[in-house]
Order: sequence, then structure tokens, then C-alpha cells
Amino acid sequence: MVAADFAARAHRDHRRKGAHKAPYVNHLIDVCRILTVTGSVSDPAILCAAMLHDVVEDTAVTSEGVRAEFGDAVADLVAEVTDDKSLPKAARKRAQVAHAAHLSPGACLIKIADKISNIRDFLIDPPPWETTRYLGYIDWSVQVVSKLSHRNSALDQLFDDICLRARAAA
Repeated sequence: MVAADFAARAHRDHRRKGAHKAPYVNHLIDVCRILTVTGSVSDPAILCAAMLHDVVEDTAVTSEGVRAEFGDAVADLVAEVTDDKSLPKAARKRAQVAHAAHLSPGACLIKIADKISNIRDFLIDPPPWETTRYLGYIDWSVQVVSKLSHRNSALDQLFDDICLRARAAA
């Protein structure tokens, strides 16, 4: 998969926040796996965008670079799920909740798979956060997911289950 190679190179120096500092690309692969295995998603544009969902937000790659390399459909999906890093963190989080209701069906699928992967990583290899921050992330994720206009019952069930497990483990 060309998008996987592109994402791995772009994120080559990035690590997850857990104690094991897993390569960031593992998260991107997990998001794609969640979409294909649990959500039965097979649309190549959605899967490419899932692999690239953080590339503009977290690397030197631009939206124009994604568009040139992967085309309009993928670039548009990536743009929909990319936070505006020029905003303060609290404003970005509020914007993500407000924007969730306006996402396209493909972007909704990427968004929920991303939240599932992030929360599941907390269970597997938690970041060194205080419990209140950990629970705050889960609560915020629930707010975002509750606003998504396009739903997938299998992904919704997995999200609900992982949130329940994560809260119990906190």
C-alpha cells in the first residue's frame, strides 16, 4: 500500500505516548484494521485517508502534497479529519466536537476508528497521564463520536465497549 509507505516515512520519527513508545505508524495501521475488520470498510479512498489521517496535522506534509500524491478524494477526507494546529488545544478540541456533525460518511468512519484505536492504546500501553486527563479524553471522544452523522453499528459497538473497558481500568 503506497499510503502506508508514505505515512510510515512521514511519521518515521514519531512515537506513541505510552511507556513503550511504539512507532506511530502502528496506530495508523490499527485504524485501517479497525475499519476493514470491524467496520467492513473496503473503499480505497477511505482506507488511504485513514492511513494518512494525521500526516498534515503532525508532519511537514501539506494538504497540497497529499492531493498531489493521492488525489482529491483522499485529500478531502484527510482535510476533514485534520485539526487546525494553529488553535490552542482546548479550542481544537471544541472545534472537533462542533465539526463532527458535518463530516462526510467516510470521515465519520475514520474519526470513530481513530478514537477506538487511541482509547484501546490507553489500555494496552497507557501514557503517563493522571486519571482525570485519561477520563477526560474518553469523555471528549464520546462527545465527538455522539455528533457523527454517519454511523456504523459494528464500530459504534466497539467504541462503546472500549470506552466501558477503559473507564473501568482507570
